Amino acid sequence: MSLLHTSRALLSKTSSIARKASTKHNFNIPRSFTNVPTPPDSFKDGKPTLQYAKALPKTFASMTNEQILQFAEMQIPEACRECIVRDIMAVDQIEYDDAMKIFKKIAETNRRGMQIYALPFYTGFGAAFTGGILSVPLVFELNTVNWFNDKFVTAEMPPLEDLERMLEVGSASWSWMEPILGQISFFLLCMQFARSQLQNLGVRPYFNWQRNMRADYLVSQFPQYDAEVSPSLYCSYHFALLI
Repeated sequence: MSLLHTSRALLSKTSSIARKASTKHNFNIPRSFTNVPTPPDSFKDGKPTLQYAKALPKTFASMTNEQILQFAEMQIPEACRECIVRDIMAVDQIEYDDAMKIFKKIAETNRRGMQIYALPFYTGFGAAFTGGILSVPLVFELNTVNWFNDKFVTAEMPPLEDLERMLEVGSASWSWMEPILGQISFFLLCMQFARSQLQNLGVRPYFNWQRNMRADYLVSQFPQYDAEVSPSLYCSYHFALLI
């Protein structure tokens, strides 16, 4: 059974234990929702003791395998990374620091071509940002309005004495800008609604396609490691979070 399958079974068991927990509880006996036993003297009067508090894990590297698997199942990037590092340790029979060196090579492989796959997202952001900025002078700035009118509209403009204020310019340009901006707004509204329905269905066509492509490539480059653990390196890292 793979590590992630084991974590799913562990989470199911944890939920079952939590549901069955009694409302009357001895606060000197701590609740444990993992298979890791807690020393009986860890709590006193319902509060952790100093000795137990000192044992609190400060980093993901200091957590137990069970804790790491739980966090990895929740798609927490650092936990997914820790899963891969520990898989490398087990497969290659090496210590943590040496496994981190191999992990960095995997991370570099994961980053190859990332900008190309992210290009549609950057393009969408750039088009939306640029369009939003340009829409202001196209409606309210006289010189820009006159240029756009001469090039694309050729409508009759009001006399200059009626174009002395910004709102007067906007009133004149709105006769042709309203259909453009209105249609774009309605189109984006429909696309946003369609996207929300895809999210309800759990469908992300392009994102899932390129994610699976990159995950398959990553596994093919490092076939000696667990095929269900390695893809989580990419699946849990966003484009902006480079390892």
